[in-house]
Amino acid sequence: MKRILLLSDTHGYIDERILEWAKQADEVWHAGDIGNIEVADKLEKQGLFRAVYGNIDGNTIRQTYPLDNRFMCEEVSVWITHIGGYPGRYNARVKHLLYNDPPKLFITGHSHILKVMNDQRLHMLHMNPGAIGKQGFHRKRTMLRFVIEGKEIKNLEIIEYER
Repeated sequence: MKRILLLSDTHGYIDERILEWAKQADEVWHAGDIGNIEVADKLEKQGLFRAVYGNIDGNTIRQTYPLDNRFMCEEVSVWITHIGGYPGRYNARVKHLLYNDPPKLFITGHSHILKVMNDQRLHMLHMNPGAIGKQGFHRKRTMLRFVIEGKEIKNLEIIEYER
């Protein structure tokens, strides 16, 4: 069993509340637009940290983290990328890859809009944790917490703060 904290679009912002949630997780996953390496360093100190770079991230983050991160967590295949779209509106760069080899869990960021959707055609769950940073149009700062146990993704929770 793995307890996952999923966040995105920190845009260089991190606070103690985020770090407290990270301390409770077995793994922290970041879906891009980290903003600066200091944010990543603070999250890495909490334990296993997986991330991708986003469109606002500079060279240091791009040299440290990949554009796409595909891996197994327990028995769940996971793909994290920053700009990937969502069911019915996938980004052109990833669409053919998704259709040829869909993961069980597809995670994106970028939109600042929290979404959790099943793609019934691909038998895949899509998650976008929204944005936990303070930059952008979003009114609520959000991230997700869930558990992966064997082949199951369960106990999904939304963590939400005012901007």
